[in-house]
Amino acid sequence: MKICCPTRDGRIDDHFGHCAYYTLFTVEGGKIVAEETMESPEGCGCKSGIAPVLAQKGVLVMCGGNMGDGAKNVLNANGIEVIRGCSGDVRQVAEAWLRGELKDNQIACESHGHGEHSCPGH
Repeated sequence: MKICCPTRDGRIDDHFGHCAYYTLFTVEGGKIVAEETMESPEGCGCKSGIAPVLAQKGVLVMCGGNMGDGAKNVLNANGIEVIRGCSGDVRQVAEAWLRGELKDNQIACESHGHGEHSCPGH
């Protein structure tokens, strides 16, 4: 299985749909055994087509910062659990999820405006 984290400079990017890239952690036996990065497509996360690509790569969990319900629903429809409200170093976040320390904060990013972006926590 794989854990995916939207990433910017090695840290959780605050907004899934605009991350610089994704970090994918391969997990075996409850431990991270490999790490890879994957380019982020341009555009909004819910419309980018990234969800089926991540699912094909074996991603079962997305640990991210802010995310709208559209993106969450598309990821869920592709069999990917979503944990919102994460921050910090991506590897530490993935390890925290493996230890059962992370829960989805259930706060959805409300706006998809162009330019100015307003989300809870910004």
